[in-house]
Amino acid sequence: MSRHYIIPIFVPHLGCPHDCVFCNQKRITGFTTDVTAGDVERIIEEHLTTFKPNSTIEVAFYGGSFTAIDIDIQKELLEIPYKYKIDGKINGIRLSTRPDAIDVHILDNLSRYSVDTIELGVQSLDDTVLLHSGRGHSSDIVYKSAKLIKEYGFNLGLQMMIGLPSDSFEKDLLTCKEFIKLSPFCVRIYPTLIIKDTFLEKLYIRGKYEPIQLEKAVNISAILLMMFTVNDINVIRIGLQPTENIQMGKDVIAGPFHPSFRQLVETRIFQLIFDKYLEDKNISTNGYDLIIEANKKQVSNIAGQKSSNIKYITNKYKFNKIKIYAGNLGLYQVNITIGEIYDKINMKSLMDTYLRDNSLFDLY
Repeated sequence: MSRHYIIPIFVPHLGCPHDCVFCNQKRITGFTTDVTAGDVERIIEEHLTTFKPNSTIEVAFYGGSFTAIDIDIQKELLEIPYKYKIDGKINGIRLSTRPDAIDVHILDNLSRYSVDTIELGVQSLDDTVLLHSGRGHSSDIVYKSAKLIKEYGFNLGLQMMIGLPSDSFEKDLLTCKEFIKLSPFCVRIYPTLIIKDTFLEKLYIRGKYEPIQLEKAVNISAILLMMFTVNDINVIRIGLQPTENIQMGKDVIAGPFHPSFRQLVETRIFQLIFDKYLEDKNISTNGYDLIIEANKKQVSNIAGQKSSNIKYITNKYKFNKIKIYAGNLGLYQVNITIGEIYDKINMKSLMDTYLRDNSLFDLY
């Protein structure tokens, strides 16, 4: 199985016509200058020397609204990865942009340069949230742009944020369900953080905005991840990528930041579905051993950070001891032994049952 690598090209605020309340891309990306074609080529060359042979390699333009950049600059920047793709040195090109920076002329140009994936920074599909976040557009344009992108044959990526001004769990569920209807290639989920030198920081200082707490952000993200998972939509990131400066007490002023946010979310999911499993099965647990066999990628999520899930399950269900080990199983398959009981369960099916029983999901 070949490794998948991303070569990131950061274009902070380049082309972006708005300063959204939450955004300071120069702090988020760590770059403060505009990128040239020469920079793009240098970055690609530097990364290519570090990859293993026969890897899948993508060049990705992040941090700005790429398609809002002057068209001649777009062409200049795209020409470099296009050349590497034609030469077979990279496999794909992706970029991030705003929903209101998509039209047929832009997509014609991206097609000429063999772009594969276009990610839209949607953030929310609630118009009040968009307004209070300073996005500068309504939700209508998201549906139009997404439809056009798919008609052109690009992979569609969608990015959402939770905890924005005027946001709520119900509005997050709405955005998630609408994303599913749009059938994207991939999704990102970002809890809102208060970054230095943003308008959101000013609102926070004035007492006009309160970020959601970490536990609430984890709980909401767990529900969203389950909803996307049962619909076979790949969530490629949850939580902002930690960097030297994107840390609490540095450029992050407040908000639900954690360097391993996704693992907290996936650990929470196992708690929810394991509780559901034992509730439905009505299995006696007091004094028994619990043995869990899972895919090696799931073992740390099931155990939890610092064995948090092991402690939670032991305390709640009074198991004598718990053992979790990796087996040759599918990603969502888990084999459970409790005393004399042995059961094969599918985590995705349990997620679906949990969502249905809690009336969180009604798209079937």
